[in-house]
Amino acid sequence: MHPDIHLTLHHARAAELSAEAEPRPARRHGLRTRLGWTLVEVGLRLAARPGTAPAH
Repeated sequence: MHPDIHLTLHHARAAELSAEAEPRPARRHGLRTRLGWTLVEVGLRLAARPGTAPAH
């Protein structure tokens, strides 16, 4: 099968599946997001502290 035909069929099938899919509920970005970014910040600070490098 020619690659262009395959790509066209793929796009058509993806559009069909997208039309059949139920819409996803909107995600709330609140406490969970803030907590996640806080944990990332703490991890980066711990990794950047002197003396935390692994011994060779």
